[in-house]
Formats: sequence, structure tokens, C-alpha cells
Amino acid sequence: MPTFASNDHTYQVDEDGFLEDPSIWNEDVAKDFMGAEGISELTENHWKIIHYLRNYYSQFGIAPMIRKLCKETGFKLNEIYAMFPSGPAKGACKLAGLPKPTGCV
Repeated sequence: MPTFASNDHTYQVDEDGFLEDPSIWNEDVAKDFMGAEGISELTENHWKIIHYLRNYYSQFGIAPMIRKLCKETGFKLNEIYAMFPSGPAKGACKLAGLPKPTGCV
């Protein structure tokens, strides 16, 4: 099984680098993964999206569709891409500790 190491922490990940066990997530995990996603600092806006994704996933067991993410957080898609250069599905969901989304996130 692949691993990802950062800041003296090692995580079990899938072949795309997503956490194998989302239950181990905490804010330090997001901080460990941010550099690999091209993010140098997690702002209040980053945390708003990350926490929205975590809450949605805990309620429904899946990541939200991108339209819902934009509508519920108030961010336009281009703003999300500016914060998460690899996109909402790869970057934001990865930092939120979610499994790799299968649908249209």
C-alpha cells in the first residue's frame, strides 16, 4: 500500500494519494498535504471549504457535487481553483481527508 510522508508523519494512501482511512483526519493532516497540492498557506477560506467538505461527507458519505459546493460556500469555481490549484475533487477533497470522489465534484 502506498504511503505519503510529510512533517515527520506518514499516511496510508490510495494510488491517487487520498487517505485510506478518512477517520484519522485532523487539521494537521491537511497541513501535511497542502504542499503536495501546491498550497503554501491555508487561509480562512481554505478552511471554510475543507470543513464544508468534511461535514457534507460525514452526513452523506460522499463528496458534494461542485455546484452544491459553490452554492453552499459562496465561492465561484474559479475562486476554488485559485485556492486549490489541482481542483475541488483532487486538491480540496484530498486536504479534507475524503476518499477520491467518483462523481462530479
